[in-house]
Amino acid sequence: MKVALGTLKDKGDDLVAFLEPRVGTKPSLSGGEIEIEDEEVKEGVKPRHVKTYIKRFLYMNGVRKKYRVFVAGKELTIQEIELGEKEKEEEEKAPEKPEEAPAEEAKPGKPEAVAEEPAKEEAAKEKPKKAATKKPRPKKKKAEEES
Repeated sequence: MKVALGTLKDKGDDLVAFLEPRVGTKPSLSGGEIEIEDEEVKEGVKPRHVKTYIKRFLYMNGVRKKYRVFVAGKELTIQEIELGEKEKEEEEKAPEKPEEAPAEEAKPGKPEAVAEEPAKEEAAKEKPKKAATKKPRPKKKKAEEES
């Protein structure tokens, strides 16, 4: 089984160390590829499972959104995703969001309750709506009761 690292070559040693206990053998790193001996792999570990392990490794290193993992037979490929202009802007703005102004800034002369109402309305709009629950239908009366 081969894993082509692509632009993730610098984290190859970490990935080998991460995969070793999960696959049951020490993968060998050579250049931009990791090779795993098929005979030495734990029983039941398939390329699909290795893909999941790689995705978990990427998530733990905080780069999961930047890479995709493809499986073709017994060959896996880790490919960097090309971000569009909008996505790059969002990524740059993301660290700035936690530094928003506090919500306590209310206009002078207005009570606090009035200042909080718009915030509640915004929070209500952001929450997804739940499906309406069905009300039970009234039971039909039997012919004996009507007489």
